[in-house]
Amino acid sequence: MKTNLFLTFILGIFVLVSLTSFSSSSNINGWEKLGQRLVNRSVDHDVIMVTKMEGTFSKLKIKVRRSGINMDKMVVHYGNGESQNIEIRENILKGGESRVIDLTGNKRIINRVEFWYDTKGGAMNDKALVELWGRH
Repeated sequence: MKTNLFLTFILGIFVLVSLTSFSSSSNINGWEKLGQRLVNRSVDHDVIMVTKMEGTFSKLKIKVRRSGINMDKMVVHYGNGESQNIEIRENILKGGESRVIDLTGNKRIINRVEFWYDTKGGAMNDKALVELWGRH
């Protein structure tokens, strides 16, 4: 009985360690995934709420999955109430990413990011997955 309980405990620890080692995929080469949005196939406006309350960021970039997107601009809303308008004007292909965007001021806490876009190519039901990444 004690042997079975001990083996179950060891197996549980092994599973827990295995799961936590794979959960850090949202932090790659110093870039941290701040949020994502599945966007409609049209000219549109969306918001990504940033739930990372720990840390400040100095750079952003956008990654696009599933379908290409034409990113027009974005507005970054900071924790102190200020906002920054950033012209993107970039056609980001499926699987691609934007240029690295430097944020004004020192490292900043980000509350949310609004972005304006239109989607390109693909079937009508192919929605682009837009990911927002930040760097400390």
